[in-house]
Amino acid sequence: MNRPPDHEHLDEQMVKMEVNLDDISGEWLGHVMDLLFESGANDVFYTPIYMKKNRPGILLQLLCSQQEISKMKKILFAETTTLGIRYYPLTVHRLERSFFNVNTQWGEVTIKRGIHEGLTLQQAPEYEDCRKIAVQNNIPLKRVYEEVWKCLGEVKEK
Repeated sequence: MNRPPDHEHLDEQMVKMEVNLDDISGEWLGHVMDLLFESGANDVFYTPIYMKKNRPGILLQLLCSQQEISKMKKILFAETTTLGIRYYPLTVHRLERSFFNVNTQWGEVTIKRGIHEGLTLQQAPEYEDCRKIAVQNNIPLKRVYEEVWKCLGEVKEK
């Protein structure tokens, strides 16, 4: 078996499910997204599209494991206006992830790092940490991010 290095995540077999919706309230979409995530979806997203007769609509897509298909179908049929669901297998390869904290003048922020073959390729502050600091300190979210990036420049690779 050809295996990736130990620090790399294995390819994961998942299912992509999707529905076209042209008669659903935008308010419902957030509710449906929350339900899908709560029920085990790995990712949920929707995109504006044009459908038959040039009608505006929404393409709702989600990623889940094979074991979650039945739950996702029940939610999609019960909570949306769809009459049919398309789904097909796909492979997802994820970067190794690590987390660490940086101290800002307002408190700690968690940083998520994506690693490939031992090299950091991505790193970003966790949005919820930054948002919480912005709200608690009545400062713009942008300012929090700027402070975090400044602090990150002072942090050496771990």
